[in-house]
This record gives sequence, C-alpha cells and structure tokens, in this order.
Amino acid sequence: MDVGQQAASSSLEGRVAIVTGAGARADGIGNGRASAILLARSGAKVVLIDAVPEWAEKTRRMIEDEGGEALCVTCDVSLDGQCAEAVARALKHWERVDILVNNVGVSGPQGNAVDLDLEEWDRALRINVTSMMLMARHCIPAMRGIGRGAIVNVASVAGLMGGHPSLLYPTSKGAVVNMTRAMAAHHGEEGIRVNCVAPGMVHTPMVYARGMSDEKREIRRKRSLLGTEGSGWDVGHAVRYLASDEARWMTGVVLPVDAGTTAGRHSYK
Repeated sequence: MDVGQQAASSSLEGRVAIVTGAGARADGIGNGRASAILLARSGAKVVLIDAVPEWAEKTRRMIEDEGGEALCVTCDVSLDGQCAEAVARALKHWERVDILVNNVGVSGPQGNAVDLDLEEWDRALRINVTSMMLMARHCIPAMRGIGRGAIVNVASVAGLMGGHPSLLYPTSKGAVVNMTRAMAAHHGEEGIRVNCVAPGMVHTPMVYARGMSDEKREIRRKRSLLGTEGSGWDVGHAVRYLASDEARWMTGVVLPVDAGTTAGRHSYK
C-alpha cells in the first residue's frame, strides 16, 4: 500500500530524542520536562539537557518511574563546544539522534531599547536564539546519517505579536520563528522536518518562580479566546505530535498553543 494511504503511527519506538531545558524547578512541569516525559511515553529514548543537573535528574526519575529510558547531560547550550559534546554523548550512548527539541529560553533583560542592559541582551540572544542553531548544527549530521529527522523549536506567541513589556523576549522569539522557516527550507530535501511551537501564557515554573499575584494570573487567563489556563503539558503534547510521523507532511509550521490568543479578540454581542 502507498505510504500516503496508510495512517501514520504516533509511536516513537526505536528513536532517540534530545530535549534542551529538560529540567524544571522541584516537581514543576515546564515545557521541556513535559515534552521529555511525553516523548518517552511514546517510546523514545530521551537525552535530557539542562544547565542545572538536579533539575534534569528529577525529570530522568519521572521518566524511569514510568518505565522509560533517559540520559542526563549537563550543558550550557550557549556554548558551541558543550553542545557538540552533548550530542556526542547521545551518539555514543544510543548511536543515533532522530529528534531535537530546542526548548531552552530565558526572559532576558527588561526594558526597551533605551533602558536595557547591553551585556544581558547579548547573553539572552545567545541562549534564546544561537543555542538552537548550535544544537541543530551538531544534530543535523546525525539525522542525515539516518535519512530523516525532526526538529521542534519552542518560540512564543510573544514572537508573533507586539505588546510585550520588554524588547528582548519578543525579539528573540520572533527570530526563532523565522529561523524555523529558514531551517525547514534548508533541510527539507534531506528528510529533516523543522517546526515550531509558540506557547501562549501557560503557567509553568519559569512563570510562577518570578512571583505572580492571583489578580495578574486571572488577567492572563482571560486574554485567550477559551479563557482557560494552559500548562507545560499542553505545549508538550504539541511537541510530541510535531516530532512524530503523524506530522510527517508538516515542516516550516509555526503552531500556536495559546487557547486562541493570537486568533483574535472575544466577539461580544
């Protein structure tokens, strides 16, 4: 039967996934931790990359408690040498890389072009944008070796629309959006799909660790068309889908996971 006539499988058995920013504070469920757990549930062996080893170890225990397999690698993904070493460890351990989830990101300096700290601007851009290029740089040769691959970059709805109080965060996430499209064009003929998830105002450890009043949390919730609050799991499900063969005919896609925030405003009669 022609492949186009067969329903694709959601199984990731036999595949190896690398997830950056795979840890989270304590037992919290961030986008990276949720993605790693869900990829493992689908059968992938997961390499957990984080700059904080304790956070990655917690994710590893959560995966292994469910019968999955995971390997922790401590890495500063803003540094090329450490990215190369992390991918080398994955290849040495499992001999392949099928999936890359570029999830690492920071809020960066606050303020507009006049007020922000230039050194912090440079560092945040390196974490939010350059790190994704570096990880792809070292994973793509391994994907070429097996004739296929899936890269999922995590951006934000802040990269799709204005209105954010800082300049750095939406600027960097907008760069991730177009980097995704450019990578998809570069590597499509090699069988490597590159897609992007743009989360909305999900409630994750990265958000609530900074402190948030109940009033502000409610305001965030009401901004979306659904009027509901999202979590890291919502983002993780989208990541898992784009990494799987169910999305085999999708590349260069920017998928908002935002309860309708970018679709428009509420329509009141």
